[in-house]
Amino acid sequence: MVCGVLELKDVTLFVGSGEDVHPLLADVTAAFPKRHFGAIIGPSGCGKSTLLKVIAGIAPGEEDGEIFWNRRNVSEEDFLPSEIGYVPQFGIAHEELTVGECARYAMRLRVGGMSSAALDGAVDEVLGEVGMGEFHDRTVSVLSGGQRRRLALAMELVSKPAMLLCDEVTSGLDPQSEDEIVRLLHGLSRTEGRTVLTVTHSLRHIELYDSVLVLFQGVVAYHGPANFLTHYFRTTDAQDLFSQLERRSAKEWAQSWKKHRHAFGESGGDPRISFDSAARKPEETQEIVPAPPPPAAALPIPGAASQFITLLSRRIRIFFRARGQLALQLGLVFGFPLLVAIFAWNGLPAIKNQSMGIELGMVEQAKEAKDFLVQSSKIGSLVSGIVMFQVVLLTLMGANNSGREIAAERLIFEKEKLSGLSPMSYVASKAVFLGILVVAQSLWMGIFVHYVCGFPGDLGRQLVFLILVNAAMTSVCLAVSGFLGSAEQASLVSIYLVGFQLPLSGAVLALPDVIGGVVRPFVAAFWSWSGVLQTLRGDRYYDIVQMIVPTALAAESLCWWVLCSHIVIGLFAAWIGCQRRSQM
Repeated sequence: MVCGVLELKDVTLFVGSGEDVHPLLADVTAAFPKRHFGAIIGPSGCGKSTLLKVIAGIAPGEEDGEIFWNRRNVSEEDFLPSEIGYVPQFGIAHEELTVGECARYAMRLRVGGMSSAALDGAVDEVLGEVGMGEFHDRTVSVLSGGQRRRLALAMELVSKPAMLLCDEVTSGLDPQSEDEIVRLLHGLSRTEGRTVLTVTHSLRHIELYDSVLVLFQGVVAYHGPANFLTHYFRTTDAQDLFSQLERRSAKEWAQSWKKHRHAFGESGGDPRISFDSAARKPEETQEIVPAPPPPAAALPIPGAASQFITLLSRRIRIFFRARGQLALQLGLVFGFPLLVAIFAWNGLPAIKNQSMGIELGMVEQAKEAKDFLVQSSKIGSLVSGIVMFQVVLLTLMGANNSGREIAAERLIFEKEKLSGLSPMSYVASKAVFLGILVVAQSLWMGIFVHYVCGFPGDLGRQLVFLILVNAAMTSVCLAVSGFLGSAEQASLVSIYLVGFQLPLSGAVLALPDVIGGVVRPFVAAFWSWSGVLQTLRGDRYYDIVQMIVPTALAAESLCWWVLCSHIVIGLFAAWIGCQRRSQM
């Protein structure tokens, strides 16, 4: 076999479970040397993108076979983040950032130990390398498709990877943009001894590729020089390749290639027609040596603390750039407390004492007792309702805070995780950013209602429980966002969680003891509602509330501990959700 920097040996990928297990790739064997531009082509669904993901280590399913990189078995030991760059089909970058900011943040997350001046210079260099220097200050949202692909390439090149994997980066582009991207990739393969592999449906630039790997239903039908492609498939036009593939079964093509691949230089053939040299000019041809030179020293990856600061800085910048999101947050922060205050705009009514004097007759005493009960019912319901209204609205804010937070940028996160991003740093940055929102929302809610409505009790202790219930729902919904595959699904589940808070809290209707004991530990609204009402202990309002609420209140200390446990468990679950491998 041609000694390659990247070698695949009998790579197979199984998906499914039980009796439904089937291979997406079967016995894929290939080698790619340094300074090489290779195409992976084939009909839709043949396993092209899957093969790229197997190489990158992000494919779903159970793998078999071996992958070697510089003679190191990366099937057992992953690539170093700085060794590999992966560009997905559609450029993924935050729409609110500029081109320069995207490249700068990518470099800060992947390369450590750079001064600010060195960072600026490196960003300008990498943007110039892909022809995006003039768009440095343009926001991603206004870029064309071709410009987005160039930006995606720039964000991968910041760590100077020795191998660049590109998944249909020319898909959907106009002919001119496609031509520019292919020639750019060809040029990148000629710098720093880089191996560039690209999945493509287009054969318009077949002459630029050093080798072409043809997949058909998961098997290798051909892997050799581009200029022998038509000869092997017995056609005069490369565009007829796909129709030729349909003339034989995948098994027949695999057997045919195993029989003839020696003649095309892939395994001990004539070196004059090896795919490492056939498509190159004589001056570009390099002698194949038994062992490749040792890889260059890997660039240092920033520490977890550095990545945390970078992620938090980026998230805050995006927040203030996203005008729609900012307007919604301001509307919730100022609008929701106003809704609560409407129900007690003139303050809570005074509690009239029941005289029960001996000078009153039985009729007068009965009338006074009835008036007191009616008054107590109204005041008790109002106090309990104001607290529960605040709590439910804060849980709704929490769901809005984090329901989409991870799911909406999952592709970006997975890409950055492949490049060395620490999931712990990622979740910590989310926790701190969302914590700022939680504190601002909850403080304003509690302070506004306390002073506008004249709400009794210890404001400081009440604010603690309002912050905790908001933080608890924010953390739980962040975990939901970390596990679900789309922002829409995560938002829907988060809203459902809020919808169950009021009926399952027992504040309006008491639940059966068995059901209440099972579900109440998971209902954050109950614990915050109980905690706030417990701050009224010693006040007559507390006694009146106790008379009319159908559910016994929990102790204040227990409420505090339960809500804190919701926060901790939610953040831990969010971290677990980010740790798991998700398909890009």
